[in-house]
Amino acid sequence: MSTDTFSPKKIAVLGSSGSIGTQTLEIVRLFPERFKAQVLTAQSNFKLLIQQAIEFRPAVVVIAYECHYQVIADALLPLGIKVMVGPEALSEVVSLPEIDIVLVALVGFSGLRPTLRAIESGKTIALANKETLVVAGELVMRLAKMHKVSILPVDSEHSAIFQCLSGENPAAVEKIILTASGGPFRGKGLDFLKSATASQALQHPNWTMGNKITIDSASLMNKGLEVIEARWLFDVTPEKIEVVVHPQSIVHSMVQFVDGSVKAQLGMPDMKLPILYALTFPQRMSSPFPRISFTDVTALTFEPPDMKKFRNLALAFEALEKGGNSPCILNAANEVVVTAFLQGRIGFLEMSDVIEKCLQQMPFISVPVLDDFLETDKNTRIMALSLTK
Repeated sequence: MSTDTFSPKKIAVLGSSGSIGTQTLEIVRLFPERFKAQVLTAQSNFKLLIQQAIEFRPAVVVIAYECHYQVIADALLPLGIKVMVGPEALSEVVSLPEIDIVLVALVGFSGLRPTLRAIESGKTIALANKETLVVAGELVMRLAKMHKVSILPVDSEHSAIFQCLSGENPAAVEKIILTASGGPFRGKGLDFLKSATASQALQHPNWTMGNKITIDSASLMNKGLEVIEARWLFDVTPEKIEVVVHPQSIVHSMVQFVDGSVKAQLGMPDMKLPILYALTFPQRMSSPFPRISFTDVTALTFEPPDMKKFRNLALAFEALEKGGNSPCILNAANEVVVTAFLQGRIGFLEMSDVIEKCLQQMPFISVPVLDDFLETDKNTRIMALSLTK
């Protein structure tokens, strides 16, 4: 069947001004016959949101802050594009009947509520917001199963695992192996890390990402969050998840099976590949994106992560093992300390100190519900802020 017979898939891009959001729109630009950006949302970058709306002509745009509403409304009035504002608007637009797929590229905890609403509305989810599953993975996956909703991973590592598991019996999985680049501080000593600056941490060797995820990559918290996400996304116990450092970022992750065989997914370090796969699953589309030249790849190396120097990864494993609201505490504290580090208020190694204190001192809830997650998130941020002043 020709692709010309398909109606364009209508996408709500939550976080269209961020790294994943802008790359998603690059794909929409490349394949206008296959995709239509029906909803675009941004937190504060109203200028880029206006530019995107003028180019892609969505039905609705959402801006998080009221102060930007009027300038957007005035700019888009001649185009007949509806402008909405605030967090409640995010939850409203994902339930629009014409939306086929909701791509969640929001940063941090803000992705949870609209993701839950999209699931309740029966929408397919392309998930680039790992914190949603970190904070409330059991709740999210239970609701997805109840509403028969597919959650398609957009993270390169989870997309790789998803592809490796295709057609396999889940009972045959022995181990999931998440690869980590090691970030800009791989191999650095403690003396260097004590005085490391935000500008140094933002110089990722392989990937172009937003500030928050780039700092998380430098501290290995990003891999810790991915471990928790993988636990829920693929329904595996923590002891079946391993992390290895792979500096070349060519092998995006692997799955080891009970017979000893290993499947790996390889590709260039380009986020447009897993985005496109999530948007077109279960099909694969021909794309113009760069290919690996194996004659130019002289070596693929792997090494264990140093969890004594990069304690955030160890803290993430501990939070996952403890369960309950511990991953929520971990995530909230991390969001606060990353902002503090970017603003120069705390050092690189101090981020782990604050997260550990929050995990030790915040009240533990073994079987949390949504209100518990919201309260835990709020109170952890208050504690973490007090520790970073």
